[in-house]
Amino acid sequence: MGFRGWGSDLTEKRRSQEDASRLAHYDSLTGLSNRFQMSQSLEKVLAAHRIDQRACAVFLLDLDRFKQVNDTLGHPAGDALLTQVAQRLERTVDRQGLVGRLGGDEFQVIIPGQTPRDQLAVLARNVIEQLSHPYSIDGHRVVIGASIGIALAPGDGVTSEALIRNADLALYAAKDRGRGRHHFYAADLHSDAQERRQLEQDLRDALAHGELELHYQPVVHTATEQITGFEALIRWNHPVNGPMSPAKFIPVAEDAGLIAPIGEWALRTACHQLAKWPEHVRIAVNVSALQFANPALPAIVTQALAQAQVHPSRLELEITESVFLNEDEDTEAMFAALKRVGVRLALDDFGTGYSSLGYLKKAPFDKIKIDQSFVSGATQPGSRNGAIISSIVNLAEALGMETTAEGVETFDQLDLVRMLGCSHVQGYIYARAMTPDDASAHLAAGVGAVAMGPRSARAVRQTMLRKVLVEHGGDNYNATIRNISATGALIEGLANVPPGTIFQIIVGDGQIVTGTTRWCHEDRMGVEFAYTIDLDSAGRITPPANAAAAVPRLLKTG
Repeated sequence: MGFRGWGSDLTEKRRSQEDASRLAHYDSLTGLSNRFQMSQSLEKVLAAHRIDQRACAVFLLDLDRFKQVNDTLGHPAGDALLTQVAQRLERTVDRQGLVGRLGGDEFQVIIPGQTPRDQLAVLARNVIEQLSHPYSIDGHRVVIGASIGIALAPGDGVTSEALIRNADLALYAAKDRGRGRHHFYAADLHSDAQERRQLEQDLRDALAHGELELHYQPVVHTATEQITGFEALIRWNHPVNGPMSPAKFIPVAEDAGLIAPIGEWALRTACHQLAKWPEHVRIAVNVSALQFANPALPAIVTQALAQAQVHPSRLELEITESVFLNEDEDTEAMFAALKRVGVRLALDDFGTGYSSLGYLKKAPFDKIKIDQSFVSGATQPGSRNGAIISSIVNLAEALGMETTAEGVETFDQLDLVRMLGCSHVQGYIYARAMTPDDASAHLAAGVGAVAMGPRSARAVRQTMLRKVLVEHGGDNYNATIRNISATGALIEGLANVPPGTIFQIIVGDGQIVTGTTRWCHEDRMGVEFAYTIDLDSAGRITPPANAAAAVPRLLKTG
C-alpha cells in the first residue's frame, strides 16, 4: 500500500565535508595543493609498484625580495602577489608536473618520471624568467625574483624526507650563488650548509662582541686631487678563517636578518669616526634596500648624527637602484624625510640595475656613482663605456649632481674619467680602503691624494661576444665572453660569484679552459686562466701542450 519513514537534507553536511577536505588538501589563498597534499603526492610516486615508476624531480622555490614587498606595501599586497605567482607557476609548469604552495613564499613542483637534467634546467630557467617579470599590485609596479633547488629520485634520495631536505640544500646553494638561479643537489652541499650555519653564528657573535670594522676608501676631487671624503666599507677579520670578503658574509647577514643591525652599527660607527676628522671631510655609508624600507631610518640617522655631534651634511647615504623596485608613495616619503634630516644622498652603481630616468627627476640625489663595470675596459679600442660615462656625467651636471667614477685603477682610466668631466674619483689608483688610524694619519699629513698604479690595464684584450657554457659543481650555466686575453677573460651572465671559484669554461670545438674568478660585480666577473692560452685573429683558443697537467694542479690548490 505504501511506505512510512523519515528523511533529512544532507546538502549542507556534504558541502561542509567537501570544504573541510579541500581545506585539508589545498591552499586557501592560491588554490594550489598545500604541504600535506604535496607530501602525499610525493609519497605516492616514491611508493609506486614498479621501480622504474619511482623516479621524479622535486623543485623547491623561494621568492627573492618578497619580504620587501610585505614590509613596504603590506600583507594584503603580499597575498595578491602570491596569487599571481601561483598562476604564473601553474602556466609555466603546465602538464609537466604538480605545483603546490608550502606556505609563506615557498612553492614546490613535483615532476614525475625520469626527466633529463638538461630539460629540468630549461624548465627551471623558464620558471625563474616568468616569475621575474614585473607584477602590478594595487597600481604599484613590483619586481621580485625566484631561486630554485632541485633534487632527483632515486639518485638524491628514495624517501620524501631525504628528497625535500636535499632540494632545500640545493635551494640554499642557489641563493648563496647570487639568487635568481637554479641549482641541482650535490653531496658536498651538506658541508656547505654546515659551513653556512656556522658562519651565521660567527657573524652574530662578531656583531655582539664588536669584531666588525669599518675601513675607509678615499674619494678624491678630480681637479684638485684633494680628499673630500671616504666611503665606509665593512670588514671582518674572522677569528679562524682570517679576513673575509663582504661578498661572502653579507648575503648570510641578509638571510639571517642581521643586515638591519649591521647597517645601524655602521651608521653609528661612521658618524663617530667623522667627528674626529676636519669639517670639510664627508663619509659615505651604504644603505640596503631593507634599511631604506624601514620607516624608522630617518630617526636612526638623526640619532647617530646627534650622538656624534656631526652636521648632517657631512654624512652621505649611498642607495642602490633596487629601492625603486617597489616605487610608491612610501619611497618618495622616505627620500623627503632623509632630506629633511639634512644628509646627502648618492645613487650607487648607476646603470647596473633597474635604471630609469624617471626616478632621477623625483629622487633628490646629490651625487651619481658611476659603476666600475663602466670604468673597466673604457680605454680599450672599440669600447662604448666612455660614451656611457660621458652621458651619465652630462645628465648629472644638468640635474645639479656630482659624479664619482668607481674602480679607477690605471692612469689611462684616470685620464679618461678626468677628460669626461667626472667630479670625483674612487679606486686603487689612489688608495685601497684604509684603517681608521691610517685614514686619520693621511688627513693629518695634509698631502692630498697621489695617483700610483700601472699606466694601462692588463694584457691586450680582444673584444668579442661569444656564448659559452660555464661548468661548476656539476652544473652548467650559460654565459657570454665579452673580452679575452692570453691570461683571462671578462665573462657576463653569472651574478655574485665568490672570488676564488673555479670553473671549466666550454668555449666550443671541444675546447675547455679552466679559470678562477678574481672579482665579480653584478653579473660580470673577471676570470684568470689556469695557463696562458694562444689566440688567433678570430679569438679561437689553442691550449698549450702542458694544459692537461695545469688543470688538475689548479683544482687541487685553487
